[in-house]
Amino acid sequence: MTNANNSAMPTPVDVARARSETPGCAEVVHLNNAGAALTPAPVLDAVIDHLRLEARLGGYEAAAAAAPKVNAVYESIARLIGCRPHEVAVVENATRAWDMAFYAMRFGPGDRILTSRAEYASNVIAFLQVARRTGAHIEVVDDDEHGQLSVEDLQRRLDDDVKLVAVTHVPTQSGLVNPAIEIGRLTRAAGVPFLLDACQSVGQLPVNVRDIGCDMLSATGRKFLRGPRGTGFLYVSDRLVETMEPPFLDLHAATWTDAQTYDIRPDARRFENWETNYAAKIGLGVAVGYALDWGIEAIEERVTALATRLRHQLAQLPGVTVQDRGRRLCGIVTFTVDGVPAADVHRRLTAAGINTSVSAITSARYDLGARNLPAVLRASVHYYNTDEEIDTLCATLNSRRT
Repeated sequence: MTNANNSAMPTPVDVARARSETPGCAEVVHLNNAGAALTPAPVLDAVIDHLRLEARLGGYEAAAAAAPKVNAVYESIARLIGCRPHEVAVVENATRAWDMAFYAMRFGPGDRILTSRAEYASNVIAFLQVARRTGAHIEVVDDDEHGQLSVEDLQRRLDDDVKLVAVTHVPTQSGLVNPAIEIGRLTRAAGVPFLLDACQSVGQLPVNVRDIGCDMLSATGRKFLRGPRGTGFLYVSDRLVETMEPPFLDLHAATWTDAQTYDIRPDARRFENWETNYAAKIGLGVAVGYALDWGIEAIEERVTALATRLRHQLAQLPGVTVQDRGRRLCGIVTFTVDGVPAADVHRRLTAAGINTSVSAITSARYDLGARNLPAVLRASVHYYNTDEEIDTLCATLNSRRT
């Protein structure tokens, strides 16, 4: 096993073991890991064990008994993304994580928010709402010739009016990986805060906030981390955290100091609230530890190889067009079938026991709209998938006219 600072080759993933520890592998061909990956048995056991503890002891008492496990969640996430535990907030999902950071920023008339063409609908809706409220402006940075964010265009746009650069690392509708490290280098030099949506990258790619230079990062548990649904986390750097007031506070995020005043806690947990799903939170920590035990570099190597194989095989099928863009590609593979709506292809695959998903224009208007694509079919691989499962998907697509 290796880490980001070790030049040795990662130990290959033991696929047979990974599948034996994933009950869902016996039930379905799961190629919807960008939606929600199959949960491994250790994560499932951790969640159920805590629910049983709550049933035996009571919710508050179970949380107190499990305090070391809860605290370990922050330690694990910090190891995963290269930060310190107090820079991590554990929240309900990636959307809540991203929103808590974005809505804590201060904007005024004429302020500019720079984003990418790959942005997800939820993020853009938030941009539009804040622009309407404050008079801030949204600018979409051009793509380069590879279809990823143009670092040159970003550099040209950066000036004193830019108050935030918010970019999706890996979009929902394509396999591209935006050049986060290059973006971070420019934003750091310009003194502009950088919010990275890492919802689709954490768990399948090495993501280190120190290397990237982002000030904020949001991520989910349910996708490539293989954690429970309803879990996510937010990283906020020490450089920025005390300048940010969350859009709402409670007695966990702040202290009521006297009748008229309150003090916000100094760390990233100011973005949390008091009530939480302890079973899911513990499960998230186990999922992060499970990924770290496999090795993120080994996971990336396996996922990249499977996705490359899938793209190659899809490109050989008559009437199938791979729609991925970017210099660097990941485990999300998107494609279209001539003359057949993506939703219809999805239904056929589902009937064959193959899980995929559809990314529609309503999720990514900047990108899919510019490419005149109403929707794409998305197949997203993970390290427990096999060559045979890829063959099954392609054979099912190839038999569509029979």
